Amino acid sequence: QAQLVESGGGLVQAGGSLRLSCAASGRSFSNYCMGWFRQAPGKEREFIAAISWSGSSTYYKDSVKGRFTISRDNAKNTVYLQIAGLRPEDTAGYYCARTTTWDRAMRSDYDYWGQGTQVTVSS
Repeated sequence: QAQLVESGGGLVQAGGSLRLSCAASGRSFSNYCMGWFRQAPGKEREFIAAISWSGSSTYYKDSVKGRFTISRDNAKNTVYLQIAGLRPEDTAGYYCARTTTWDRAMRSDYDYWGQGTQVTVSS
């Protein structure tokens, strides 16, 4: 069974940056589309970004364009989320997830999830 492990979160000051990582187990990582989500206390989980199996296609939630960058390194079985200009409202648990097709990624239909990494932004 696929296993996804996020890392890179922490406590940062507003205006700072972070790079979150999602390391995947298994030997078929490059066959899957990957996504990043976040969930703040008392709020619904929200989609952030998705990336195709090759990394050639990306899709972002409109509100994060320009600050969030998703990328992947298939040789390392890792997906990244670079966050710039962190704001207090970015405070949330951040989760990566896997899905099998681009269409499913666009529908936020993912079959495997990591346990998350916490990002806390102080003001």
